[in-house]
Amino acid sequence: MRFGILIVMCIVVLSGPVLADEIIFTNGDKLTGKIDHLVNGKMIFKSDVADAITIDLSKIKTFSTDAPIDTHLGDGTVFNQKIATSQAGRFRIVGDKTLTAQDFSVAAIASINPAAKPKERWKGNLSAGITSTHGNTKTESVSGSVNLNKRTEKDRTTLGADYAKAKQEDPDTGEKTTTEDWWRAKAKYDYFFTKKFYSYIDGRYKKDSIAELDRRVIVGLGGGYQIIESEPMNFSVEAGAASLYEKFDNQTESNSELSAQFGYHFDKKLARKIKFMHDLTYYPSTDKVSDYFLTATAELRANFTKNMFSNFKVIFDYDATPAVGKGGTDTKYIFGIGLNF
Repeated sequence: MRFGILIVMCIVVLSGPVLADEIIFTNGDKLTGKIDHLVNGKMIFKSDVADAITIDLSKIKTFSTDAPIDTHLGDGTVFNQKIATSQAGRFRIVGDKTLTAQDFSVAAIASINPAAKPKERWKGNLSAGITSTHGNTKTESVSGSVNLNKRTEKDRTTLGADYAKAKQEDPDTGEKTTTEDWWRAKAKYDYFFTKKFYSYIDGRYKKDSIAELDRRVIVGLGGGYQIIESEPMNFSVEAGAASLYEKFDNQTESNSELSAQFGYHFDKKLARKIKFMHDLTYYPSTDKVSDYFLTATAELRANFTKNMFSNFKVIFDYDATPAVGKGGTDTKYIFGIGLNF
């Protein structure tokens, strides 16, 4: 008797429905198996009768799952619940009281079981240049640059610094004269409210003994718009306000003023291994527009291996009110060999 009951129970269990995900196509066909993932409008589905197949999202009328599934909608909604079929072009959530009363559009699905995003990490590069001449003249110069950046979905941080020093020796007296001695640093943080709009705060610091600049400190904040952000090209514009402080070695009084801040950043790959970068920031005084500071950088970089490159950089500064006895225009040219990391 017990043996007979056991046989009946086995038959009932084995004859019951096999749980599986189900796809119903717009033409009425059905397919059972397992949803693997969906990205960029393409679903990878492991069917019962074939290996993994790719299904265009537009071909799916509705679908269901036998277990909770990680689903992301285009509006940012994310849930991990079982899904039940619904009317054409829709699906229903099972197991969440706040969502079961709603139908969702199949077309609204951004991804299903998306791969974990790689952890954001710092990227950057450093470069250096050395020049030494011996003969009728004896000169020595060194220069260096370092740049760091980190981009997440919500923010972007950039850090940078440049340095150069040069000396020339008089062949008759042996006296050495410093012809270049300066350094500058910059830090900037951008927070993105949308994919395009962001707010920023940045700071700059510079010293230049030849220009009699003891220090120039600029702290700014404002908003920006990322017009283009891609691997081959980036372009953004910004506007805001800044506090500018200058102290010169040959003047007892310092200069501190509030200014507007306007700028842009542009970079583009000109070829597979050649990249051009340019940025400009303009600081007109709020008291007198003709009193302004402008700084711009242009760089051409050529990679000769995956991580190594050579570069030519031009740094241009213009100060409408420079140190007494000094010119307002300052242009620097830097050649270097660098390493990406």
